Amino acid sequence: MAKLEYIWLDGYKPTQSLRSKTKIEGDFSGKLEDCPLWSFDGSSTEQAPGGSSDCVLKPVFICPDPQRKDGYLVMCEVLDSTGAAHESNGRALIEDDDNDFWFGFEQEYFLWDPETNKPLGFPAGGYPPPQGPYYCSVGAKNAYGRDIVEEHLDVCLEAGLNVEGINAEVAAGQWEFQIFAKGAKEAGDQIWVARYLLERIGESYDVSINWHCKPLGALDWNGSGMHANFSNTTLRTAGSKDVYDKICEAFRPVVKEHIAVYGADNDQRLTGKHETASIFDYSYGVSDRGASIRIPLYTVQKGWKGYLEDRRPNSAADPYKVAARIIKTVKSVKI
Repeated sequence: MAKLEYIWLDGYKPTQSLRSKTKIEGDFSGKLEDCPLWSFDGSSTEQAPGGSSDCVLKPVFICPDPQRKDGYLVMCEVLDSTGAAHESNGRALIEDDDNDFWFGFEQEYFLWDPETNKPLGFPAGGYPPPQGPYYCSVGAKNAYGRDIVEEHLDVCLEAGLNVEGINAEVAAGQWEFQIFAKGAKEAGDQIWVARYLLERIGESYDVSINWHCKPLGALDWNGSGMHANFSNTTLRTAGSKDVYDKICEAFRPVVKEHIAVYGADNDQRLTGKHETASIFDYSYGVSDRGASIRIPLYTVQKGWKGYLEDRRPNSAADPYKVAARIIKTVKSVKI
């Protein structure tokens, strides 16, 4: 007896939410190809009209569910009633899922107290001391919600996700996890399943997860990003500053196309302050966290062989779309 948790993205705009429901399978192999198609009411998720509400879930990724005995997490694409990819299905719209591209997403988020409507660590009647002591912090006066974060790390590892690390971030109640994957589809699958697990863990602590890129508005606190570290064979073996400059310059004429898929409300975050470049500018530089694209010091020290970091995607961006857009831009460069 297996419990299959079918997970998908709804049709809400401008930012999609996670949905899920459980399917019981009496005799299940644990393999993706043995996960059947399943339908749901799309009129309740902004994905279909009430008069023709059936949408179809197509399983595309499976891993163990560490929180359930005999459980599996099944990430799904959404199809419409004709069997075609639904317009909200960013994964199915990926034109080039090139596994030569490696992605390391740095997923930031806030642990949010529903009672105070503020991050954990923020007193109900005011604010904690200014940011500074919270990044990679330890101790009860600086690190808030570590039990949630540690549990999330453990279940992600047990699920077989490629989590590479966690750390407390710059603002109080803000954390980050990092995930590595190859290709746009796998990168998106892993991030979305990790997000799902974090949301579900938060339920047991009465803590919600705030993915908004600037939940504290114009106050002097950092926002949240989903920095995209990326490479392909060219970047990993270039051995040439000129090659890196050429690839970085390829992003300049398509700034609007990238910003369009880098998450809603990014103008609130990309202000030129708090370790961001302005949304109206494009820049790149070595070890520059105030640039649109950072060339890591590691890359330079290795003789211009390594990776790049696009710092513009925000915490609520769809990793499928982010990775696909980066692949398209880099592959437009003729080396």
